[in-house]
Amino acid sequence: MAAQQSQGIQTLLEAEKEAAKIVQQARQYRVQKLKDARTEAQKEIEEYKKAKEAEFKEFEASHAGVIQSTQSSVDQETEVKLQEITDQYNTNKDKMVKKLLDRVVLVQPELHRNLRKVGQ
Repeated sequence: MAAQQSQGIQTLLEAEKEAAKIVQQARQYRVQKLKDARTEAQKEIEEYKKAKEAEFKEFEASHAGVIQSTQSSVDQETEVKLQEITDQYNTNKDKMVKKLLDRVVLVQPELHRNLRKVGQ
């Protein structure tokens, strides 16, 4: 009877070892599947990123001419406006200096309009 119990215990221990092996293999399989999934996801991300970068480069290349032409037209308009301002300055400079000097030099002292109202 003791031999039979010993053999039953031995069988249970072997079954437990076998179950532990199966559980360990399942864990390793799960860990490997997670690593594979991460690697696959990383590859998909890289492919998507490359595709979007290529799409952006294509968009940028197709619109580069528009940006350059717009910039050149803005630069040209700026030059025209700057030239107009410079011309107006040169034309009106002498008149303005004369007006300022006249205001400063030709002072006509008189009472302020509010002061006259109070005094009347």
